[in-house]
Amino acid sequence: MAQAAHVVMLTSSGAGHVLPVSELAKRLAVRHGFTVTIVTYASLSTPGHSSPLASLPPGVSVAALPEVSISDLPADAHLVTRILTVINRALPQLRDLLRSLLGLPAGITAFMTDMLCPAALAVSKEMGLPGYVFYTSSLMSLLSLLYTPELSRTTTCECRDLPEPVMLPGCVPLHGADLVEPVQNRSDPVYELMVDLGLNYLLAEGFIVNTMDALEHETLVAFQELSDKGVYPPAYAVGPFTRRRCPDSDEVKHSCLRWLDNQPDGSVLYVSFGSGGALSTEQTAELAAGLEASEQRFLWVVHHPNDKDSSAGYLGTATTDDDPLSYLPEGFVERTKGTGLLVPLWAPQVEILNHVAVGGFMSHGGWNSTLESVAAGVPMVAWPLYAEQRMNAVMLSSDRVGLALWERPPLGKDGAIVPREEVAALVGELMEGEKGAMARKKADHLRDEAEIAQDRALAVVAGMVSLHRKSHGD
Repeated sequence: MAQAAHVVMLTSSGAGHVLPVSELAKRLAVRHGFTVTIVTYASLSTPGHSSPLASLPPGVSVAALPEVSISDLPADAHLVTRILTVINRALPQLRDLLRSLLGLPAGITAFMTDMLCPAALAVSKEMGLPGYVFYTSSLMSLLSLLYTPELSRTTTCECRDLPEPVMLPGCVPLHGADLVEPVQNRSDPVYELMVDLGLNYLLAEGFIVNTMDALEHETLVAFQELSDKGVYPPAYAVGPFTRRRCPDSDEVKHSCLRWLDNQPDGSVLYVSFGSGGALSTEQTAELAAGLEASEQRFLWVVHHPNDKDSSAGYLGTATTDDDPLSYLPEGFVERTKGTGLLVPLWAPQVEILNHVAVGGFMSHGGWNSTLESVAAGVPMVAWPLYAEQRMNAVMLSSDRVGLALWERPPLGKDGAIVPREEVAALVGELMEGEKGAMARKKADHLRDEAEIAQDRALAVVAGMVSLHRKSHGD
């Protein structure tokens, strides 16, 4: 009897990376009979980010690469510098693991690496393994990273000072300041790491991208033309891979879902900035005041503020025993008891977005949250904080997509506090205004498209892996 196809999937840290990998692995195992080994980094794991790996079906296993030290990095090293340094220093351990897996009867049919780990493709290439990048964000952000080496070579100024808009193939125009946050400072060591990242992508046989045609049709067409000319490896839109909603069960139902059961349909704004995002203390207070002034119902997942780092929670660095609600304005909790619910640190996001009472989502615009919003048909207010989130906001608020409300900050005002008046106006517009109604209509359409795209996408990935089995004579 022939061995099942065995796929090795390397993932970095962060919910937006681990969740899609675990979902893809589950579906390849359950629906197509594959075996999957998910490889993680012990140096980058946090309990919150590892939780999707705790309930995997038979056929899916997890292997962790051993800890590597990054104690020599400066205390203020960029988040992405820390992540990429771990990835680069763990390449010898990855090589050993792949060798051991190749020695087993199942061998390895294909290798998929995370969007932050393309350096691993050099290792898989050494071993003659077909290597793909599982890109867990938008195709537009992939194009921007592929463009980074050229940007570095042809310009000397900072991105925000570029005199002309950045015109990526098939994408809406970008300002230089809209490009991914780690390339915004040429003097930071992370800049050169991002240039290397862009070059390493070219080692891939293809990009498996967690997006869909209805979100990025023009970009997919333009990318196809480039790959046909041999400029880039091909890209396959295989999304949206998002966590499926858990069946309702009163025994395990989170208290916030019971609260939503008592709210009118479409009346609640869900507010969450992801597991890694952090607002400043002052911005947290202004957001609270704006939500109160809007007089709209809201469910807010409150995290600890951080005045230095908007990605403070990403690697668990924001851990503290303080109650995050204690940072809210005095009397806010009591005054909003009738209209708002405050949930510290974590809430079941997929179940919330799919609840009939939820009519809008104020989000950092991380790609995982964006796709969960798309799958639920919920329009958004985008509030980008770090990584590629600003680029996502540009795309989602464009006429082309129209899912989110967002206005680019005026020149020189990046990082400025959004005052309570603007917060209240944005919330009111999304929940009751004309722009919100248009975004809601677009969200309904995208939800329908997402349902069609998911099953089709899985078949594409399974077909690609099966082709490699045949080519190896399995």
